[in-house]
Amino acid sequence: MNARNIIRKASAIIIFIIACVTLFMSSSVIFDWFGIRAKEGNYVLFIVWANFISGFFYVAAAYYFFKNNKRVFPILIFVLILLIIAFITLQFHIKNDGIYELKTVNAMIFRMMFTFVFSLTAWFTLNKLK
Repeated sequence: MNARNIIRKASAIIIFIIACVTLFMSSSVIFDWFGIRAKEGNYVLFIVWANFISGFFYVAAAYYFFKNNKRVFPILIFVLILLIIAFITLQFHIKNDGIYELKTVNAMIFRMMFTFVFSLTAWFTLNKLK
């Protein structure tokens, strides 16, 4: 097994784990499972929904990464654009004195960086470089 295959399969596993955590946590807030909504404090509902939607796309990206399919790149770029739009909207929400938690801002920055890094990983591992 060459280095690209190892990176590709490890990336698929990491993205799948992040997808599962994302889907569990965001759905727990949306549907108020296990009392998690109360523990989240001042959550911003449109951010939770953006993360929830992203979770499904992360599952697809993990599948395509594992299958060595180039569709993973546009999926991750779509998720990145979705997260950037949500983050910009969050900034407007904050500027208009909307309630939020600092951990929401930090989590969005992490999620955007994570998605960007794995988009680049997909690009470089699934395209033949000369």
